[in-house]
Amino acid sequence: MVTPVGQKEQAPTNAGAGSWLKGAGTENTRPSRLTPHNITPEIIQSEDQVGQAQLEEIERAAQNKSGDLVIILLGGRGAQAMYRRVGEMARTNALDELLGRLHVFTQDALAPLRMNNALNFVSDFQRLLGEAFFRKIKSFTPMRTDVDDLEAELARYTEKLESLGGSDLFFLGLGPEAGAASHLAYIKPGSGATSEDFAGMIPIYPSVLDHHITKFKAGGATVTEADEAECRAATHIMTLGPAAILSTRRIVQSIVDADTAPAKRESYRCMLETVLSEDAAERATQLDANPGLWLRLHPNVRSLVLPNVLT
Repeated sequence: MVTPVGQKEQAPTNAGAGSWLKGAGTENTRPSRLTPHNITPEIIQSEDQVGQAQLEEIERAAQNKSGDLVIILLGGRGAQAMYRRVGEMARTNALDELLGRLHVFTQDALAPLRMNNALNFVSDFQRLLGEAFFRKIKSFTPMRTDVDDLEAELARYTEKLESLGGSDLFFLGLGPEAGAASHLAYIKPGSGATSEDFAGMIPIYPSVLDHHITKFKAGGATVTEADEAECRAATHIMTLGPAAILSTRRIVQSIVDADTAPAKRESYRCMLETVLSEDAAERATQLDANPGLWLRLHPNVRSLVLPNVLT
């Protein structure tokens, strides 16, 4: 496994369109030293079954590790069925032992944005998971989007994640971009993120705002005109970077919304089929142009998709 990221530089370094917090101890995570892996899609027949598979992943991770478990949640549609299921179970005692071991993190955020805006990931998690879940878990750490100093907030967030030893389980999706590229978390094409970058901030761009708002509405969020107007006025995206993805112990990807985001079909196929160059410079260019390809450099990825993703 990839060695978890250690201490960071105190100040972000600017690369491309992004401002990134670098991690130390990442020599072995440089793309030129990582072996590309093929990812085999696992076709699941319904969104509810995807949710059950994701819950089983958390239960399996808990069985394979003693003590606390650190997981990073996926926003949008990909894990909503799991969140509803877990939320229902949290109102009973069925998951109490597991929930009591969980440190839960979010993976990205639009900023600035009120924490109770319906288009904030935290509001969506609260809606789906419910009060009992948040009362029973060990900790919940979002990226706060209502602070004056966003860079200091991002540093605080990453320091807490690193202090817990990094993540055991990272839930990810795949966001469509032009030319069959894709964003991962919210690492967008051309943002300059490298394998040493643990987290960062990038300027907002209209296509991701449209995708973000569409997926929240499709997932059942009640969005007011004021919520949407505030969201469209956001200036930055806060996101975990490639080093956080490469250092997690296991990744579970899910794609359940190809009907409402049909461009994901081509982006997913491109992620699966692209041949990663053996030349270090050329590979770095490929990864910056199509950040979804970072998944191909992790040795422990499970990719859950509905049948319509491949049609």
